[in-house]
Amino acid sequence: MYLKSLELSGFKSFAKKTELKFSTPITSIVGPNGSGKSNIAEAFRFVLGEQSIKSMRGKRTEDLIWNGGGDAARANRASVKVVFDNHPQPLLGKGGEGDGRILNVDFDEVSIERVIYRDSSSEYSINGTLVRLKDIIELLAGAHIGSSGHHIISQGEADKILNANSKERRDMLEDALGLKIYQYKREESERKLEKTEENMKLVESLRREIAPHLKFLKKQVEKVEKTFELKEELQKLSKEYFKREDTYLKEHKKNLEDERRKPLEELKRLEQELSKAKQVLEKSATHDAKSDEIIKLEANLSAVRTEKDTLVRELGRIEGAVLAEERILKREREIAMKEENRSVPLWDVESVASIIEGRITELEKSRDDGAVMAFFAFVRRTFSEFVARHKQSREIGSEKQSDEEMERLKDEREKTEGKLKLVNEREEALRKNYSVLQADINREKDSGREAERAVFRIMSEENTVRGVLSGLKSREEKLVLIEADFKRELHEVAMLLGRDVLGFDAIVVEENGVALNPHSIVNEERVKQEDRKRLIEKMKIRIEDAGAGGGEEALKEYQETSERDQFLERELIDLHKSADSLKSLIVELQEKLTSEFREGILKINTQFGQFFTLMFGGGFAKLEIIREVKKKKSRFDLESGERSNLDFTEGEMIAETSEDTEEISEGIEIEVSLPRKKIKGLMMLSGGERALTSIALLFAMSQVKPPPFVILDETDAALDEANSKKYGDMIESLSKLSQLILITHNRETMSRAGVLYGVTMGSGGVSKLLSIAFDEAVFVAK
Repeated sequence: MYLKSLELSGFKSFAKKTELKFSTPITSIVGPNGSGKSNIAEAFRFVLGEQSIKSMRGKRTEDLIWNGGGDAARANRASVKVVFDNHPQPLLGKGGEGDGRILNVDFDEVSIERVIYRDSSSEYSINGTLVRLKDIIELLAGAHIGSSGHHIISQGEADKILNANSKERRDMLEDALGLKIYQYKREESERKLEKTEENMKLVESLRREIAPHLKFLKKQVEKVEKTFELKEELQKLSKEYFKREDTYLKEHKKNLEDERRKPLEELKRLEQELSKAKQVLEKSATHDAKSDEIIKLEANLSAVRTEKDTLVRELGRIEGAVLAEERILKREREIAMKEENRSVPLWDVESVASIIEGRITELEKSRDDGAVMAFFAFVRRTFSEFVARHKQSREIGSEKQSDEEMERLKDEREKTEGKLKLVNEREEALRKNYSVLQADINREKDSGREAERAVFRIMSEENTVRGVLSGLKSREEKLVLIEADFKRELHEVAMLLGRDVLGFDAIVVEENGVALNPHSIVNEERVKQEDRKRLIEKMKIRIEDAGAGGGEEALKEYQETSERDQFLERELIDLHKSADSLKSLIVELQEKLTSEFREGILKINTQFGQFFTLMFGGGFAKLEIIREVKKKKSRFDLESGERSNLDFTEGEMIAETSEDTEEISEGIEIEVSLPRKKIKGLMMLSGGERALTSIALLFAMSQVKPPPFVILDETDAALDEANSKKYGDMIESLSKLSQLILITHNRETMSRAGVLYGVTMGSGGVSKLLSIAFDEAVFVAK
């Protein structure tokens, strides 16, 4: 058995978890109308990926979820899980692939579950792992299982294949023949081809976009290459120029050093002689220093005498102040004896006034009559104490102040007299020194005249030698300028050509194939070196005008752009190969699909004719492949520059810019002929005849490529008793190839089942299951 069980929870009328086990080739599901039997067939459609809610008798996703009733509350989710036995089976060749498993996964048991929620979200899982709907469809397609089609025939859809148009009928037959997998692969290949063609357009667009830039860069690179050649020439010329210039500077510096050595030695000798003559001159010219010292002594004497006069005046002032203070002291004593005209210090009066003002402020705040009387008493007491205090201390204070002033004046007089004494002593010492120096100057006035003549001679010779050195210095400065210009030129060329030019010292300067020595280089006419310099300048300007600074960047960008263009070219070649491969694969898949479809039609026709003859007792029926030609017009859109294909009828007006195209498709027509009746079209069949014809065709389809299971939902409702027996025989024959789940009211059909499930529905609207295993019942009965 391929199909093991089906589990429903919250799906439509199955509010509670319900499980159906399929352990026999034929399982029947019976029950009164409205009990929920057909919900089981729809549960199979649901779990196998059906997306049309209408095909499951609903309008919205919520219609598939239990909506509550009776004791069962409304569910928020609905889930259906189907379990397959996926053990390898050697005899599976008619329906399986690979190693004999019904489903192409390495599990012995495969569970597929679908869950929906009231927010319309949906989840799919295989063995508990979340997957996409696409994964479910591809997995089932390999086993010829789908959400709808030939193996799930619901109530009222038994003659769907008869009512379908030729194109829809072809799709049903392809599904029955297991060709959906080729369709999926072909559609996927077409999508890949479309994506590849889009990528090809994108790559071509990118190549067209970079082509002008690549062309521009190529021209730039050609200019850069010419610049590189110019650089190589400049580098060769520059190295020779710098070698010659460096040799010229070194040789001239060496010559200058040699020429400078003798004058420097002569100058050193003259400096030594001058130093000795100056020493003699200094000794003979000491009177000049003594004259300076005499002048200093005279200035010091003048300053001492000025200080002495100042001290004498100060001493006279102090003496006068002492006499005045003695007179003041005498007068104060006389006044004190008369006890009148006494004076009081201002600070004492201000202190008493401050105390009284403070008490007045406190009195203003209190507003108390008793405080006013107390204040008057305080004022009287304060003034009494003030008068008494000054009456007693006036005489003592004034006399004390006069005595202190007298003491201060006497001290000052003593200090001034001491300073005056010191000044007198300094004046005497200076007069003595002045007399001694004056005598020395007179003795040395005429010494040192010979030393002066020697100094003048030496200085004259020094000037001559310094003139020679000055000439050498001028030549040296000229060399410094030449060297600075040399270094600047070297730096500029190194910045332009790189540090390799700094290795000029290693080259050998040649002329007519002969190496030149430094002497020959130095003696060359300077104008030739100047010509080389001007040529280097011209070449530098040409390189700079050519944009030498961006040469490396231009080469790098050209290389990168060229590599990118080559990469895009390779990508385009690969894409063309991939597109050709996909086109070949599509053609191959289409050919295989067409070939297997035609072979399948032949096999179905054989079975269809046999079943039809069995059901009707004669006559014949067959399927025919027809070709349909559909005309289209291709209209050129002037705005977008693209053509669009539009269907049209023969009477429709066509614009001048349109072009007619044809689309050829194949469909399936059914031809039948009943015995004893002149009926050759499906439209002339009665309801029962249509039912028998559709059953014969469906069973024939199942015989050719048997699916793992077939679900028939009351497809036998229109059959009479005789035809029901024939129907039962065909069911038993079909059960040898596929598992059958029959939803029926027909007793004959029920009798062919190994397990019978009864579906009932209580007052709450909840479907429930009862099961009977006939094989076990017969065993128990025996």
